[in-house]
Amino acid sequence: MSNNYPHPSDLITGSGKQFQNEHSADFSPALTGSVMTTKFDKLLGWARKYSLFQYPFVTACCGMEYMSVACSHYDLDRFGAAFPRFSPRQADVLWVVGTVSHKLAPLMKTIYDQMADPKWVVSFGACASCGGPYDNYATVQGIDTIIPVDIYIAGCPPRPEAVLDGVLKLQHMIQNSKHVWK
Repeated sequence: MSNNYPHPSDLITGSGKQFQNEHSADFSPALTGSVMTTKFDKLLGWARKYSLFQYPFVTACCGMEYMSVACSHYDLDRFGAAFPRFSPRQADVLWVVGTVSHKLAPLMKTIYDQMADPKWVVSFGACASCGGPYDNYATVQGIDTIIPVDIYIAGCPPRPEAVLDGVLKLQHMIQNSKHVWK
């Protein structure tokens, strides 16, 4: 069965014609097929998207669905995002899973502030995204009123497939973002 996709070795080694340009004669014959050039920004984005260290801020029933994504059937580890860190200083993705009350909101803001840059936030479920069924004085009506949110995962609770889709969207966003150097 033939497909139109190039073989991965053609992309990595640069053995195809698409990598040749007016400067290709400058390379020694020993390096031909073993050198690949890219922008450092793209390389850094690729490395960051497959090394997501998450901080789970789990407060309610969505936590069961969050844990099921890490199990063998869905295997969040194949996306480079399975190893949770329980210290905000070691994490770069804050997963807000479940209902956030106004009493808990300052703690969540402190955890977000303690995370090192670059950092991303995932709002997991209807309660974290918009307050869910709790329209009362005690529940925050969406965590985006407290901290900036990058990815919203809808559902009550969200299906594991929706969580994996959110991880893929976060990885795509990280890969294509401009990386700031200080």
